[in-house]
Amino acid sequence: MATGVVVDDEVSSAFQEFKLQSTKLRYYVYKIVDKKTIKIEASGDRSKTYEDFCANLPENECRYGLIDLEFESTDGRPTSKLVFITWNPDSGSIRDKMLYSGSKEAIKTALNGVGIHINATDASELDLESSILPVVKKFA
Repeated sequence: MATGVVVDDEVSSAFQEFKLQSTKLRYYVYKIVDKKTIKIEASGDRSKTYEDFCANLPENECRYGLIDLEFESTDGRPTSKLVFITWNPDSGSIRDKMLYSGSKEAIKTALNGVGIHINATDASELDLESSILPVVKKFA
């Protein structure tokens, strides 16, 4: 916790329900508020898609995201994995990029059990087919 940023209790409690799929949600987007606390900024219900998730990531501002990504494994089985994405766009402010980079361990600890972590710095690194699925399928 080099930055002193803490994770809001709601993040942890919502994650426990999300992990057990007792909530009917597809994703969460997290934001650091007042340079002090990581809070839930947005969520999407199960009908939402990966594209809807990406639409919640501002073009020039950093965010963290967690998505329950459904896909077909290499051998053709339908499956899903929890994927944590750090959105740290090149176009963001240096101060924010440093704050989000330095605070990532705090949220990763709160989201204990998520095995897939992806860092994205531009829109091409968020592309589902070329960037995200190749990584996720290694864990399927």
